[in-house]
Amino acid sequence: MAKIGYTLLCEQTPPKQLVTDLVAAERAGFDFSVISDHYSPWVEQQGHSAYAWAVLGAAAQATESIPLMTFVTCPIMRYHPAVVAQKAATVGVLSDGRFTLGLGAGENLNEHVVGHGWPAVRVRHEMLTEAIEIIGALFSGDYVDYDGNHFTVESARLYDLPDTAIPIAVAASGRESADIAATLGDGLIATEPKPSLVRDFEQAGGGGKPKYGQVPICYDPDEEAAIKRATELWAWGLAGWKVQAELPGPVNFAAHTSFVRPEDVAAQVPCGPKVEPCVEAVREFIDAGFDHVALVQVGADHQGEFIEWAQRELLPALRE
Repeated sequence: MAKIGYTLLCEQTPPKQLVTDLVAAERAGFDFSVISDHYSPWVEQQGHSAYAWAVLGAAAQATESIPLMTFVTCPIMRYHPAVVAQKAATVGVLSDGRFTLGLGAGENLNEHVVGHGWPAVRVRHEMLTEAIEIIGALFSGDYVDYDGNHFTVESARLYDLPDTAIPIAVAASGRESADIAATLGDGLIATEPKPSLVRDFEQAGGGGKPKYGQVPICYDPDEEAAIKRATELWAWGLAGWKVQAELPGPVNFAAHTSFVRPEDVAAQVPCGPKVEPCVEAVREFIDAGFDHVALVQVGADHQGEFIEWAQRELLPALRE
């Protein structure tokens, strides 16, 4: 049976609420949690973008047993990989080993803010590979020197590490990134239920490693209200990863999605009070070979009622 997770979406929710929502999700019985790591929201209507690592520190203290995970952190521009390793190790200690480091090649939306431009995807994959090598080496606790094409590390060492090793899961959208995830990572992350992606990951050496997917949901007792909210806050999600990785700002996502119709969103995002469409959306990932699926409830003001509904109806249905 697949494990079902809860998503802390920093782009739509104030930072204090992210923590209280996670406490409620843990009590409701979610199996794990993931948190986005953004500098900007996808669209202005979402209205937030707290620093994920500060939230993780608070979440580690506020919760008891639910696993934590970044979904995902980009270690190639906004953060140097040596700094990512230190942050991850600290969260691993604070959470008593409950933390998984999810890494990916990032989006222009978040990484352009440091003023270094946005490299081609081939270069981003090269940078991600070096970053994972550096982070993995630092997780050993030894001194690390690294002289790569993109990153340099000079005599770095982590002094605070959790007792158990921190797993590294890697986001992938195609064969090249799936190979990176299988070769250098301990798990696969994807936002589309592609059997081919799982197959590429396993053929490259990822067999037996966890595979994480994500499903957006817009629960509301009123289906029409749910569709309206999902159209306002999630129409950008229909763009696909090749677009999502390249656009530089919320205004660009707004322009790209201005012609997305409510019925287009409703066809992709389960909206309303019915359990069955949500189960079917999760089942697509399970049938594709994923064993962890994180749910995203669209809309910050509706997290509490979603968590209550999930505990009462959705989670039992997903575990049948």
